[in-house]
Amino acid sequence: MWPVPTPPSTASPLRRAAFRWFFAGQTVSLLGSSMAPVALAFAVLDASGRAGDLGIVLAARMLPLLGFLLIGGAVADRLPRRAVLVVSNLGAALTQGAVAAMLLTGHYTLGTIAGLEFLNGLLSAFTTPALRGLVPELVPPDQIQRANALLGTVRNGSRVLGPSVSGVLVVATGGGAAIALDALSCLLAAGWLGRLPSNQASPPAAGPARRHLARDLREGWAAFRGTDWLWPVTLAFCAVNLVQTGTWQILGPELTARAGSAATWGLLLSVRGAGMLLMSSVLYRLHVRRLLAFSQLMSALLGLPLLALGTRLPLPWLLACAFVAGLGSSVASIGWDTSLQEHVPQRLLSRVAAYDDLFSYIAIPVGQLSVGPASAAFGPYAATAVSGLASTVFALLPLTLRSVRRLPHAGPERRSSEPAPPLRTTVEPAAAALPDGGGHGAGHGADEPAAPGAL
Repeated sequence: MWPVPTPPSTASPLRRAAFRWFFAGQTVSLLGSSMAPVALAFAVLDASGRAGDLGIVLAARMLPLLGFLLIGGAVADRLPRRAVLVVSNLGAALTQGAVAAMLLTGHYTLGTIAGLEFLNGLLSAFTTPALRGLVPELVPPDQIQRANALLGTVRNGSRVLGPSVSGVLVVATGGGAAIALDALSCLLAAGWLGRLPSNQASPPAAGPARRHLARDLREGWAAFRGTDWLWPVTLAFCAVNLVQTGTWQILGPELTARAGSAATWGLLLSVRGAGMLLMSSVLYRLHVRRLLAFSQLMSALLGLPLLALGTRLPLPWLLACAFVAGLGSSVASIGWDTSLQEHVPQRLLSRVAAYDDLFSYIAIPVGQLSVGPASAAFGPYAATAVSGLASTVFALLPLTLRSVRRLPHAGPERRSSEPAPPLRTTVEPAAAALPDGGGHGAGHGADEPAAPGAL
């Protein structure tokens, strides 16, 4: 389970033209997406003057994302993932462009903005599962962790840079300009994804006859519930999101302001982002033999900032906990993505990832609604400390299972002629008999929804 240096002979995924186009598209897309939330929040508040409008707009985006994730996963497993991503990015460019045009011209209306964000959430439901299935089509198995580390470095870097750039644009020109840049980033990403060679983004085989959507969903569910290491980790992060995400988002800013000032929250997020950025860079060179077990162990560090806040540790200790939590978050994200890519058949990957995302995220609204009553009943510090402790315990629970502790990592030391370990699952024979492919996953942090690979 312990990290060892990656052999220096391992080739870089960037040597592959297909991955370079994908990496370029993801870089610009992630930067644009990291700018959009800040810009949208201030733009809606400035245009309407009502916090309730912002809540409606955010809910309008989240509901279709959750409601259509499973369908998005089935579509991404049935159609070429490249085509799904090109269409969804073009759609996002149109919707975000329309939002930007309304804000820049001063024609804000709540119904129209909410409708456009509903379409954005719908598109995201198709984008996310397709993205989680594409990387294994672009790089060989011994380069998957390195590819994820590169993508994680860009993702974490955009989290540090994007909000700052967006804040400057909001102050200088208003939120519409930053959202327009997000629309442009989607357009550029669609163009670069369109340059992927068709033989590197072909649809997984679907059998001789056209299958129904319901059967596709049942097959994905059978693979998800039958994989003995996958569903326990997903359920653990459902519990983590229940106790952690709402507490971090709602009580985090308030308690950090008490510990320092209003600027302390931004400093805390920046320090945490720096930890994530550093670790994603380190994992480009590091190999872990039991990657899933190691990443699950590191994910327990996510509760440290909440424990520090709840126990009123001095500011330097709070910042140190945030940095360490960022290290753990990055390992958890890349480790989960890589484990899915290596062990879930590619023809099932987007559907399995969709179930993973759905169950990981579904507890978030419940947790957010519970923060207020818990804080009123026990006090904000006690509620925060208990949330941090509970999230640490929930993250460690999957390690009680041998299937999680012993799952091998198909790292660069494996020779190309050596077969990969079998997928340990109890999928029905009819599903398992269909042709196979490869695999992949995705990532967030405690300030965002925390899927196992979306930490």
